[in-house]
Amino acid sequence: MSYTTSLLSKEIIERAKKLNTTLISDALGCTGSMDYKVKPVSSGMKVVGTALTVDMRAGDNLFLHQGIYCGGEGFVLVADGKGHTENAYLGELMAKAAKAIGIEGIVIDGLVRDKESLIEIGLPIFAKGFIPNGPFKDGPGAINIPISCAGVTVFPGDLIVGDDDGVVVVSKEKIEQVLEKAEAKFKYEEKRLQTIVSYEENRKVGNTDKFSIAPVWLAEKMREFGN
Repeated sequence: MSYTTSLLSKEIIERAKKLNTTLISDALGCTGSMDYKVKPVSSGMKVVGTALTVDMRAGDNLFLHQGIYCGGEGFVLVADGKGHTENAYLGELMAKAAKAIGIEGIVIDGLVRDKESLIEIGLPIFAKGFIPNGPFKDGPGAINIPISCAGVTVFPGDLIVGDDDGVVVVSKEKIEQVLEKAEAKFKYEEKRLQTIVSYEENRKVGNTDKFSIAPVWLAEKMREFGN
C-alpha cells in the first residue's frame, strides 16, 4: 500500500479552478457527481485538488487520521465512510490538523460533527450531514486504493472538484479531454448569458421575439416531436 500519489500539475488545477462542478459534470456527459447529499459544511466552500483516497470501516476513522498525515498541499482527502449514519468521522481537531498540514479539503461519504467549529475553521469539508456521536479507532482500512465514495469510483490521483452543488470526480486519464469540453461549455454559457441580457434590455423597448434567445439546438430537438 502506497501512502503517496503524484499531484496533478499546477496548470490542470488552475484551469479547473476557473470552472465549476456543473460544467465539469456536463463535460462528463452529465455524470461524475457524488450522491446529492454530499455537500459542503458551509455555503461557499470550494475545493479543487488531487485525490488521496481513504477506505474506512463503517463508523471507524483510524485510517482517516493516518490519511491526514499522509496528505499536504494539493491533496483532497476522499474517504469512503460507507454512507454510515451513526457516527461522525471527524470534527474540530482533525479539521484543524488537516488545515495546518495544508490539505485542500476533505470529502466523506458519511457524517461529521462540530459544525460551528468546522465553519469557523474554513477548511472545505464535504459530507452528508452532522451527528454528535464520535467514531471508533480500531480499523481496518487502507490509503490510496481505488474506492467507491458516495456512488462514484475514485482512484488516487483523480481530479476532485467541489462547490455548493456537490462534488465531481474526473478520472486522471480523462482530465484533459474533460477540461477542454468544460472550457468550451463555459464560453458557450457566457455568450448565451450575454444574449439573454441583451434580449431583456431590448424587450423593454418593444422586442417580443422570445425565440430569438432560444438555444440553437431547441428547434432541431422539437422537430423530432413534430413541432
